[in-house]
Amino acid sequence: MLSEGAVHCLDWSKSPGQRPRSAFRLGIASLVEGYNNRIAVIGLQDERVLVEDDYTDYPDFVTLCDTAHGYPATSLQWQPTSVHGWGQTPPTTELLAATGDALRVYEYNSEATAAASNYVGRQPSNSGHTLTTKTALSGQTKVQTQTVGAPLTNFSWNEKAPHLIVTSSIDTTCTVWNIETSTAVTQLIAHDREVYDVAWLPGSTDIFVSVGADGSLRAFDLRSLEHSTILYETPAPKHLPPPSASPSTSARSPTSPLLRIGFNPSDSNYMSTFHMDGNDIQILDMRSPGQPVMELKGHHGQINAFGWGSAEQPLLATAGDDCQVLLWDLASFSTTTQGASPRSASSRLNSPRPDIKKRTITEPVMAYTASSQITNLAWSPQIQGVNMPTGQSTAAGEWLAIVSGKTIKALKI
Repeated sequence: MLSEGAVHCLDWSKSPGQRPRSAFRLGIASLVEGYNNRIAVIGLQDERVLVEDDYTDYPDFVTLCDTAHGYPATSLQWQPTSVHGWGQTPPTTELLAATGDALRVYEYNSEATAAASNYVGRQPSNSGHTLTTKTALSGQTKVQTQTVGAPLTNFSWNEKAPHLIVTSSIDTTCTVWNIETSTAVTQLIAHDREVYDVAWLPGSTDIFVSVGADGSLRAFDLRSLEHSTILYETPAPKHLPPPSASPSTSARSPTSPLLRIGFNPSDSNYMSTFHMDGNDIQILDMRSPGQPVMELKGHHGQINAFGWGSAEQPLLATAGDDCQVLLWDLASFSTTTQGASPRSASSRLNSPRPDIKKRTITEPVMAYTASSQITNLAWSPQIQGVNMPTGQSTAAGEWLAIVSGKTIKALKI
């Protein structure tokens, strides 16, 4: 797929596509030193690999198109489903965005008819798939004097207003961009140190949350940027050395950085996060700031990635250095045990407040062990079952893509 280096970022296309195999389309980004990285769109070479095991001589996925990206991408995401029908984008065109030294938005087009290939496992050069740069956004920051903005660590695409993207940066800022006009709507100093991840509150165009190296989770409202709300702060490490007699003004208390933040799509009161080098996942509730309401303990190595599924009661997938993907069903802990009915996005504000006491969950509902460390993952949308001419078929539902080094695997959930 990518000729050099490991796969660093990936995301599963939200578009159903024209053919069944079109639903199995992913964006991936490489990780090599220097300025020689690439972004690619990959897809299934043959739908029969979904039901047959006779295709082991060549990869199931092939590169449909790729483009140079320079420095490694820090995050890669396809447009939200709400983008379809937005603006003048035709059905065969999708947007793919990536962060690194800038926020870049690409246009992926699958309209042309593919030519035949003489080589098994190789896509022809005029395959009909193209990936072109639509816009690149970077600029002056509030805390630096140079004309180029600091590297971006992550971003979140607003589903309700898909022209809005919020990015996080190592320069302590978050920036809200309007990708339709290629302008910055606002930029704010969000944390005391580097900001590592950011996420829009589902259903909102004003509220987003961020996590960073200062060990805090903060919420911001674009309608009132004078202050932020600290929802969670990493507990101070135990057995700290005594402070020096004349501490430096620049001295910082030791913290455990928070690396990722993600909302439960079916009940956005709940968020998941994890600490740098941590083995556990913390589940937080916006209505009960200050401490996790749940903690997931199942990994035996540091966690590298997580993601929520898209089912009505979504599973949370976590992956780490212990070569494991663990799937967690938190519905019984957040609803059934409280005597509540299943939640939906529309009932978010009416969902029951959780118990104050933190719950520790140690048993995932499913697990998969890979041959090496798992560095990233991505959920598919709900994919319809595929009926083959041979009479075989695949079940409808979700798939989970995982990254181990240069290998990508798609797991049927």
